[in-house]
Parts: sequence; structure tokens; C-alpha cells
Amino acid sequence: MADPAQRRIVPVILCGGTGSRLWPLSREAFPKQFWPLLSEHTMLQDTVARATGAGFAEPLVISNQAHRFLVAEQLREAGIQEARIVLEPVARNSAPAIAAAALLAQEADPHGVLWLMAADAAISDTPALHAALAQAAEAARAGRIVAFGMKPTAPETGYGYIEAGPALDGLDGVSAIARFVEKPDAATAARFLAEGRHLWNSGMFVATAATLLAELERLAPELLAAVRAAVEGATRDLDFIRLDPEAFAAAPDISIDYAVMEKTAHAAVVPADLGWSDVGSWAALWEVSPKDAAGNATKGPVALYGAKNCYVRSEGILAGVVGLEDAVLVVTDDAVLAMHRDRAQDVKKLLEQLKADGHPQATEHRRMYRPWGHYEGLIKGDRFQVKKISVKPGQKLSLQKHFHRAEHWVVVAGTAIVERDAERIMLRENESIYLPLGCVHRMENPGMIPLTLIEVQSGSYLGEDDIVRFEDTYGRT
Repeated sequence: MADPAQRRIVPVILCGGTGSRLWPLSREAFPKQFWPLLSEHTMLQDTVARATGAGFAEPLVISNQAHRFLVAEQLREAGIQEARIVLEPVARNSAPAIAAAALLAQEADPHGVLWLMAADAAISDTPALHAALAQAAEAARAGRIVAFGMKPTAPETGYGYIEAGPALDGLDGVSAIARFVEKPDAATAARFLAEGRHLWNSGMFVATAATLLAELERLAPELLAAVRAAVEGATRDLDFIRLDPEAFAAAPDISIDYAVMEKTAHAAVVPADLGWSDVGSWAALWEVSPKDAAGNATKGPVALYGAKNCYVRSEGILAGVVGLEDAVLVVTDDAVLAMHRDRAQDVKKLLEQLKADGHPQATEHRRMYRPWGHYEGLIKGDRFQVKKISVKPGQKLSLQKHFHRAEHWVVVAGTAIVERDAERIMLRENESIYLPLGCVHRMENPGMIPLTLIEVQSGSYLGEDDIVRFEDTYGRT
């Protein structure tokens, strides 16, 4: 009999999306899965919570390398200590990530059931989810690759569809898949809704590692070979499994739908009604958010007068809306988005325009997160800039120097230990230190509370790439 631990379902969480249609909140440096959009927890944390308990093994999280410390910190905050975090060295679609997960999972149990899901979807009915998952897991153990098909509630044109076929003998609640349908036009989506045979393709799948790998070997052998080489050449440090960059880059950039699901004879679907949304746009977020009597969904300091069916969110300053209907207003500390809710899909086009015009707000927030804490730009001039830096207790920055700038640090909360060339200096609140250009320096928080300081930089070049690291706790170069 199999070890009971091996009968547990392995959650595989794909955490590499950028959420471009939720700009200006979601950006490449801090995308939507790391934001609390629908609860006090982030989307990643909500996803992990749905896959935690006696029936589940420790999660396997596939992440963009740039977000590795965000993933690790948010999992730690959620109480997940044993997760394996796999780092993609280059961005790829879902098929290479899922292939890597299957290869790593088979090391423990080739017949273990994998539950593959995105980190940034919303599900309101967790008991119904677990009931559907039990049906899918039974089918997976019988050799099926099972998709979760969401029963549509509207003629949505932003989702792909699955046409359900006949029920499968001996598998309760599981049907064959007649075909996959690309995102339809409005008329086709309305027909699908009326006919009742079509389901939204949620992007969640359940299968054993052995079944996935066998079908990848048969249908996408070049992809599997590249990913297998990336896994075999992986290195492990801190909490991370780093896939070999050259091998992984050789894997085709394709989805699991295209690589396997649309071609395999083992595809099946579990129809489900879970209160699911991919939260792929501001209109979708409005749909699943709590609303007032006038249909408005709000977050943050917001004042409304005569507004109807609006989504209004502010991350700081007060946002007022008067007399608007079906509008979206999103305010961050460095950008504002205002639009009609029907134009939610066009945010991606605006973002492409911002990138082409070189706006840094297209990809980065003023607050930038690092493994030791974060920094935030306050003022920037021709040859100077001012930042606020926060260092978590027990953490330290890299030992470094700069070729083009000097720095002045002023401690405003907590205690710092500063290395400056051969010196080691303790700074308390309201104390400061000057770091001349070219000196080798490091800052550490030895205390029990966050260290906050103001950094004033001055010099001919103030870019973040003017750093030579000599030593780094977090393995950065």
C-alpha cells in the first residue's frame, strides 16, 4: 500500500504572471498576485490557503526569479514553511513551468496527483472547490488530465471555453472534452451561454506527474527535453530551486493548453460553480468585489456622490467621484487611471504605449521591495535624490560600493550598524553618517523593530545599477 503521505495532493502554484490589465496597481516589479485585492491577504496567500490542510502536501511554487523574495516572504507570512520555490530564469508560458513541476514531483512519487493553478484567481466557494477537486483527483489517478470548467454566468469574451462531452463511466462528475474554443466574439459567447454545454476554461488542471510527463514526451518532446535538462542542471540555495538558465531558455514558450490539452486523448473536465474569476481586469475585479447600494465597489480613502456602478480605489490620497456611472478610478502614489468600465481590456494597450514612451511607472512602483525590506523614492533632482529605506529586523544590505555617488544616511527609527571601509559604527535615532564616493559600506539592522532611515544620494549618476557587491546574504550579484 502507498505511503499515506504520497496520497496527498501536491499544489503547484504558477506565480509568474504580470497582471498587466490591472495597471497602475499591478506592475512587472510587483504584480497582482502579491496584492490584497479581495481580502486582507494577497492573492498568492489566498491561493495557498485554499490548498493547505491534511489532504495536501507542501506547495510547489513556480516563480519569476525577480519575485523570489516576495514569494518567500508572503509564504512565510501565511505560515507556509516547507514550500519549494522553483525559479524560472526567463519568462515562459505555462507548459515549461508545469513540466518542471512534474519532473520535481515525480522524485517523491511519480503517481502523486498534482493540482495546477494560477496564483492570482479568485474563488469564493472553497467547499465546492474541494468537492470538485476530489472528483478530479479520482479521474487523475485513472490516467486523466482534468480541467476545471467554470459554469459561465455571462457571455464573457475574455475567457477561453471548453465544450463538455459525454459523462465518463465510473468517474462521478467528470466529462470528456469535446473541444477547446479560443476567446469568442460577443455573439458566439452569448450562444455558448444559452446552449449550456460550454464552460469557462479556468486554467486549473489535475493530473499525476506520470501522466503529464508521458503526454509531454509524446506531444512536446523538445519542450520536455529542455526542461528536463534545466531541472537536472538546477542549483539550490536558500529557499530556492534555480533552473538552469540556458536549458530552460531552449524550451518553447507555449501554454499547457496548446502543448497537451488540445491534443491529448486523456483530457477530461469537471464542471463546477465556484464563484471563480481570473480577476484579469478592473471590470472583473468590480464584478467580484462587495458593492454598496448603488453598485459601487471601493477600496481605500474614497468619497462618492451620485456615483453608480463604479470601481474606485486609492492607495493613499483621498479620491473623490461625483456623478459618474460605470467608471473605474484607480489612484496610486505615482499614477492615476480613469476609464469607462467597458474599456477594461484596453488597459494593456495603454500600458504598451507607456512602455514605448519610456515611463518608469509602466513597470515599477515608487516603493521597491528587496529581501531585506524596501526603499521608496521621495525626491529626485538633477544630481541628487532622497529615499526612505526600511530594513527588517535581523537583515542586512550587501557589502558594496558606488563609482558615481556619495550617500548620507540619517536614522529616523530603530538602530543601525554601519560598516564603512575598516570602521564599524552604531547609529541610533537622529544620528547620521556620510559615505563618500568609492567607500565600501554596508548597513545592518541588529534590533527587534524595523530600521527606518533617510538616504540622500548625490553624484553624476544615481541609477540602481551603480552597485559593486562584494558580499551578499541573498546570493545577488
